[in-house]
Amino acid sequence: MRPAPTILHLDMDAFFAAVEQAAKPSLRGKPVVVGGLGPRGVVSTASYEARRFGVHSAMPMAQARRRCPHAAYLVPRFGLYRQVSESVMRLLGELSPLMEPLSLDEAFVDLEAGGTPARTEAVRGVAERLRVDIRAVTGLSGSVGLAPSKLLAKIASEDAKPDGLVIVPAGTERELLAPMPVRTLPGVGPAAEETLRRAGISTVGEIAATDEAELLRLLGRAHGSAVHGMAAGVDDRPVVAERDAKSVSVEDTFDVDLTDRVRVRNELDRLADRCARRLRAAGRSGRTVVIKVRSYDFSTLTRSETQRGPTDDPAVVREAAARLLEGVDTTAGVRLLGVGVSGLADFTQEDLFAQAAEEEAALAGGAEQDEENGLTAEDGASTAEGPGSEAEGEGSPLDGHSPAADSSVEPSGRKGPRRWLPGQDVNHRAYGAGWVQGSGVGRVTVRFELPDSPPGRVRTFSCDDPDLVAASPPPLAVPDPD
Repeated sequence: MRPAPTILHLDMDAFFAAVEQAAKPSLRGKPVVVGGLGPRGVVSTASYEARRFGVHSAMPMAQARRRCPHAAYLVPRFGLYRQVSESVMRLLGELSPLMEPLSLDEAFVDLEAGGTPARTEAVRGVAERLRVDIRAVTGLSGSVGLAPSKLLAKIASEDAKPDGLVIVPAGTERELLAPMPVRTLPGVGPAAEETLRRAGISTVGEIAATDEAELLRLLGRAHGSAVHGMAAGVDDRPVVAERDAKSVSVEDTFDVDLTDRVRVRNELDRLADRCARRLRAAGRSGRTVVIKVRSYDFSTLTRSETQRGPTDDPAVVREAAARLLEGVDTTAGVRLLGVGVSGLADFTQEDLFAQAAEEEAALAGGAEQDEENGLTAEDGASTAEGPGSEAEGEGSPLDGHSPAADSSVEPSGRKGPRRWLPGQDVNHRAYGAGWVQGSGVGRVTVRFELPDSPPGRVRTFSCDDPDLVAASPPPLAVPDPD
């Protein structure tokens, strides 16, 4: 263990909701909930004003609306969140070469590796300057934990919320951990918690007091040993500057269960194209294609197929996913579909058959590739990290923006009545920039304001008003230090 609290953990406060409040003056100080707005949507982030009513991340959106009906319910704007996140991560990167991002709003930093003296006073000064710098650059607040280990630094930042700083001095680890529930420890999920509960163990202190051999019997050799060590405050995990992704995947949850086999296949093809596009954007390829199918009753199965070599070809991913789907019974109804690629590599071994078929079609004059090698207007449904999603937990959606949220192109690819989603940025030829407050029965309500303006006026238009168009988010206003 380190002799000083030189590991820093930053967690931005209610990040998505805080960005929305900073961007929309009329929402500051009011309850804001960001997430999927469909019947099966879940809360991604709730502002602290909404949390007072019991709204929290991963809660079904319908339940959140019952608890806090007067909140503003908005779709996520991941492009803007990424921009703000990049500014925060740059500040963290200036502190040390060992900076480990966990999500858009969370990261570890090894301050000692960046030259900060291993003294409590020194690391406190760095953390306090960081919080001031984050507010100066983004206008947002973040909570910071400092500790001798990653485990305790994360616990400390949680205790510091909102907008605080907590330091765990070396030597106080066991005292701090002892009264905490067993789920505090990494790797102790619901199943392990239940196993420990049946053995009469409910706190971290009780784990530490349990003989290690007994924990090995309860949790298994590798898992039991790690949990026993962490319960005693021992956590030697290093801060890792780069964490290599093991897979790339996308998934959609549907508002209504899919029972039509043709529709299921079409949705799977669209997901395969989107997955391949994400692979190419990351400069990666993979050998194993995986599909995920969740039924109406929440039962979930996965199927996988390994290719001859790494690929990022959309046709290859589509064909493999289709073969895997053939062995899955979907007649009872499909709630969620997903396509992923694992076994990642930095190079592509082209599928020669697919390549030859493409070349033959091109020579015949019948092949036209659209932008981004297969991107079509069908890529418009929300992802697992975006609108209409079903969250697995408090995840951090890094790439889940839905083009349907800012396009008048319907998921079918055909032009149709424009769908305006709450929170979406727009621009009106006469009134300028604003955002959608709500829409329905052919009308859309827009509030016209900018991050640095006073709360703006509300106006209502026809959904097909030619003067109203989707727009890019304006930059956040940074508060005057004076």
